[in-house]
Amino acid sequence: MPSASFTSSRSYVRRSRRKGGNRIPLPSRTSSAEPCELPCQVPNQSIPGAGSTSSSSTATGASSSSTSSAAAAAAPAATAAATGSTNTPDVNSSNSSGGTSSSHHSPYDLRRKSPPHHDAASTSGTTASTISASNNYSALMLPARKRPRRTCSVTNETCCATSAAHYLQYELPDEVLLTIFSYLLELDLCRVSQVCKRFQAIANDTELWKNLYQHVYEYDLPLFNPAPCRFEFMSPEDSEHANPWKESFHQLYRGVHVRPGYQDLTFQGRNISYFNTVQGALDYADERGSTGSGSDEHGALVFLHAGTYRGEFLVIDSDVALIGAAPGNVAESVILERESESTVMFVEGAKQAYAGHLTLKFSPDVTSTVPHHKHYCLEVGENCSPTIDHCIIRSTSVVGAAVCVSGVGANPVVRHCDISDCENVGLYVTDYAQGTYEDNEISRNALAGIWVKNFANPIMRRNHIHHGRDVGIFTFDNGLGYFEANDIHNNRIAGFEVKAGANPTVVHCEIHHGQTGGIYVHENGLGQFIDNKIHSNNFAGVWITSNSNPTIRRNEIYNGHQGGVYIFGEGRGLIEHNNIYGNALAGIQIRTNSDPIVRHNKIHHGQHGGIYVHEKGQGLIEENEVYANTLAGVWITTGSTPVLRRNRIHSGKQVGVYFYDNGHGKLEDNDIFNHLYSGVQIRTGSNPVIRGNKIWGGQNGGVLVYNGGLGLLEQNEIFDNAMAGVWIKTDSNPTLKRNKIFDGRDGGICIFNGGKGILEENDIFRNAQAGVLISTQSHPILRRNRIFDGLAAGVEITNNATATLELNQIFNNRFGGLCLASGVQPIVRGNKIFNNQDAVEKAVANGQCLYKISSYTSFPMHDFYRCQTCNTTDRNAICVNCIKTCHAGHDVEFIRHDRFFCDCGAGTLTNQCQLQGEPTQIQTHYTTRRLPMESHTLMVN
Repeated sequence: MPSASFTSSRSYVRRSRRKGGNRIPLPSRTSSAEPCELPCQVPNQSIPGAGSTSSSSTATGASSSSTSSAAAAAAPAATAAATGSTNTPDVNSSNSSGGTSSSHHSPYDLRRKSPPHHDAASTSGTTASTISASNNYSALMLPARKRPRRTCSVTNETCCATSAAHYLQYELPDEVLLTIFSYLLELDLCRVSQVCKRFQAIANDTELWKNLYQHVYEYDLPLFNPAPCRFEFMSPEDSEHANPWKESFHQLYRGVHVRPGYQDLTFQGRNISYFNTVQGALDYADERGSTGSGSDEHGALVFLHAGTYRGEFLVIDSDVALIGAAPGNVAESVILERESESTVMFVEGAKQAYAGHLTLKFSPDVTSTVPHHKHYCLEVGENCSPTIDHCIIRSTSVVGAAVCVSGVGANPVVRHCDISDCENVGLYVTDYAQGTYEDNEISRNALAGIWVKNFANPIMRRNHIHHGRDVGIFTFDNGLGYFEANDIHNNRIAGFEVKAGANPTVVHCEIHHGQTGGIYVHENGLGQFIDNKIHSNNFAGVWITSNSNPTIRRNEIYNGHQGGVYIFGEGRGLIEHNNIYGNALAGIQIRTNSDPIVRHNKIHHGQHGGIYVHEKGQGLIEENEVYANTLAGVWITTGSTPVLRRNRIHSGKQVGVYFYDNGHGKLEDNDIFNHLYSGVQIRTGSNPVIRGNKIWGGQNGGVLVYNGGLGLLEQNEIFDNAMAGVWIKTDSNPTLKRNKIFDGRDGGICIFNGGKGILEENDIFRNAQAGVLISTQSHPILRRNRIFDGLAAGVEITNNATATLELNQIFNNRFGGLCLASGVQPIVRGNKIFNNQDAVEKAVANGQCLYKISSYTSFPMHDFYRCQTCNTTDRNAICVNCIKTCHAGHDVEFIRHDRFFCDCGAGTLTNQCQLQGEPTQIQTHYTTRRLPMESHTLMVN
């Protein structure tokens, strides 16, 4: 049944000082002490009803008839004796007679009856003796009144009273007063503090108020209520208040208490209502709020003391605060539990309601036939905005959720709660609901830790979501939300899943150690994932599939047990400004018709490749830095056609960009450098367009095209590679146009093992070996190229190769322009071969050993011989001048005209060369040439 409605009103109590009244002068060693203002507020009315503990007894002299101890009544009486007046409205009057006058009385005189004062003040004092506790509270809300001085004749009676007051105020030891005050309850302690400054100081003792406070509220620390829906425990040492316990008493005193067994007890000096049931307290708070009595700017307050409250159906539709009260861990000690319907429901009207430091349980009977799929442990409905704080929430229902926030205007604050070990979803936000969810522990739930659905748009910050038996956070069916600084880890499925049009924003979260992936976006999912740390997941850090199009921006994606970002099944997405490194598989993998935009990322130090595009993958890959990966910087294969522009791909342990098995695409304006293998490799039917790139520093050459590779290489700069700028081999047939291939530490272009290709309008210059070397059954077409300034020959054709050379310019090369081995018959048309240095011919003419000009680093083309007398083999070559001089008279044999360096001059034969200096230790065959290293394809998924 719903609770009665309650509307909070605000009561601003105006403190004032009342003028008039009488007081008698008190003797003082220095000056008279004035009563101080009461520093705490207590309820301003005694409201009849169940559990009211107000007192209206009349104290007479030093004795009092009440449920409190005799000592508790003695202090107000002593106060009256000390002041000589009973005109204070907040203390029960003490009328007495008798006693003798003396200059000083022993302590026992305090028990004598003080003489009455027969004036108007005594009449008002008699009236004050019957003031109810509710009127006491009204008076306590006002500052203490300064009693005006009045004159009276000094009689024996007044002298007696004055002496007793003097002793009590100035000579009775502090310890004795402290002991007396320890028997007082809070209202009497406030009253006695108004007597004088000494009493005020002792009555404000921290330990006194701590003992009182813990008897009423049971907390180990003071609890403050600085604002509506805000309760904070604070260590006394950290509080700015002189007496934190008393200040907390003041802030919380308006509350009523649910404490079974206390309802029928009454206490003089205390105005607190007790109830046995939560519903009884809520009804009472509602009644008090509807009459305007006891209202407070912070709303009604109900304390639930330690225990388990079962079976109460709590529907909160007013601005009431429910808070647990117990020592130790408060929430663990105060339990609300139901087996059917929802344990606690907040509905319209609960704009500033509060539930804190409670355990909420929903434990439906598994054998019951009553459906409970729409019931929850905690339910927040439309048009309400309660605060749920420091609660433990548990549900054993196998359907539904532990917490459900649903409907337009549902906007709770849920913070510091523990939603764990539930047999369903932890937190479910749906149907346009919002809310702020901060610093919660959500763990070990059977289904998702959090569901967000149907245009719900919560704000979730600093939550710890972990060890779920399903996904961590699941947004689907157009769910939204802003997720910031959450720690999401060790969930059985993805840490964060986005599906079916959901569009969350996820920033500064850490998503890690997922048993499958980190983030999974599928079935038209969207979302913005910005500045997150995504690491150490068993599968990919980010999965994007089935037409999903999220934004993945400025994240750290690292140390995944598989890949970094995996885009497949027609996935899309913007992958931008991320730092992707240290993953076991590719940093970014694009497959099966996926078409993302990948730009401005750093993809490095992967245990596999950098970017892997396969199975008809696409994508625009721009301005990334891809470096220091174990395998290729970029892999493109199996019908894929990505576009790579303005990337820096460098320092890899294998190839820079690797096209194989019909990999295609465009490679434009990239910097590709310093790889252990080639900068670019193309093989097995791949046919990319490679345009406007700078390819340098490859330890295995600039570009390698082999095993039937194709491709258009156009307007590239290929330079400073350790081997050939371009290798073409094994039936490959690329087209090279308008490239500049220069400053290679080996040849410019090497074509061998049946290589073909069309080379047009290229500038090939300043290479250490031949500008173009054509060997072993190769047959390229060279047209309109300029081949010049080489440190060896311009074009060399050997080993049964041939070529078509048309309209080329070959000039200023050291060893010669066009050098043809024995048996080579190229097709030559319209070439210009001029101004070459012909260093080989000059060396022969001058009688020099050819090793003198070649050393072991180059292979000048000329006649070479073998010496039968010196027992040389086919692997040894001797130049014509060494034959004439060093092997004169020997049995020699002409082999052929081909590329070689002289083994005699190199010192590798038995006899020392007579035309050369000291022998070297290098042994290299005349045709030996270090071949490029080919990449091997690994099966990756």
